[in-house]
Amino acid sequence: MKNQLSFPLLNQQGAFATLNTPPNAKLFSAENRALVRTMRQAGFVTRFRAIRSQIFDFLNVTSFDEVRSLINNRKRRLELNRRCFTLLGNMFGIEGSEREIIATLGGYSRTADGVIRYLKAKVMASYASHIEMTNEIDAISSPVDLLLIIFDERYHKKARFEAKRKLILMGLAGSIDQRERETGIEQKFYDFLNFLNEKVWSQRSKIGELEVAYLHSQHDAEDFSCQEVRVVSPQEARGIERQPGQKLTLIKRRRFQAAGREIPIYVSIRKKPPEAKVLKLLRKGEENPAVAVDDELGLMAVLDSVADVKLFLSHLTQSAMRADSFMSLEEISDTLTGGRHRGGSIGSSALTPMFKFFARMGGMRVEFIMHSNKTYLNYIYQRDISHDEYEIKRIFDSGVAEMLFPQDIYDLDMIDIKARQLRQCRRQIEES
Repeated sequence: MKNQLSFPLLNQQGAFATLNTPPNAKLFSAENRALVRTMRQAGFVTRFRAIRSQIFDFLNVTSFDEVRSLINNRKRRLELNRRCFTLLGNMFGIEGSEREIIATLGGYSRTADGVIRYLKAKVMASYASHIEMTNEIDAISSPVDLLLIIFDERYHKKARFEAKRKLILMGLAGSIDQRERETGIEQKFYDFLNFLNEKVWSQRSKIGELEVAYLHSQHDAEDFSCQEVRVVSPQEARGIERQPGQKLTLIKRRRFQAAGREIPIYVSIRKKPPEAKVLKLLRKGEENPAVAVDDELGLMAVLDSVADVKLFLSHLTQSAMRADSFMSLEEISDTLTGGRHRGGSIGSSALTPMFKFFARMGGMRVEFIMHSNKTYLNYIYQRDISHDEYEIKRIFDSGVAEMLFPQDIYDLDMIDIKARQLRQCRRQIEES
């Protein structure tokens, strides 16, 4: 798979696999001769030399024997940590004092840990105890200490793999943070919210004022697609006795003015957290966030009908003009009234109904996903289409689950786990 080619250090079937014992420091050992053969067969000799040079430069040594000598040299490790904090701060363009650089790098460590905790809490929740991190690795945030663990024979194979995995995830987190600072994503997110509040939403409502409503829906017994839906008030919802195949879904709606009336709209605005961006890089098999993460800012809107969706689109482009910016709509995909979605995301269904596009305006590029009430309910409930199922499928189908939790270390059959998690997901959707 592409991600294993892009992240060969995490591929337990490849030349950089973590073995039962650390790499042998003897140049002409049987293990190293076998390693060289494997490297040549996989075409990784140049990459191996580059990685070896990076390790030596980072630790200020000239051989693997010297690397091993650092493991029990506390004074030298402290000096190395201070040196490497400076090196990494300059590499990622982190400005500030040594303490501020250390704090930022600590944030990368928390993001790396957050990737594993996210999978423990959601996609692989039933197997949380199986994939739990080794305590020592969880507690360490120093890149130097993590790197030395890889060569420390006192540590178990699982701990050494997790140290390597954490270093790689920290590197991706650093690249994402650097890009966010370069592109000013925080300010753009703030500007986007201001644009919505000042130009898009009804000025008759206060900022943040939401109107509570429920979608009362009937779903098909075969695929749990939405057959009928009506909007009900909270008072009416309390009196509804739900029957099999029925759902009562809370939505909190804003309003916008168009065609001489105020139209209700449920809106979910998101800025991808760093953990989600790291996972996306892994799924896409890309190390560069500028290439793989194109949907940092996003808005999902749900309206009562397809006609209201079209009204909102027109209102949106006119609102941009009132903000003195032309709005360009890019990568438009409309399957609200039929057809197949042409998204290339691993694990997604071509049958997912939505109106999707990117809007370029005011120096921003924002992803919009728009639904009618009916297609929104299909998006969260329909079999093989629901977003919760998609979350599971894309982690397994992309190979990320196997890459982060290889079978020879965690003793997990990802094909079986995917099927189990999907069945559990369906039960939760249909029976809750």
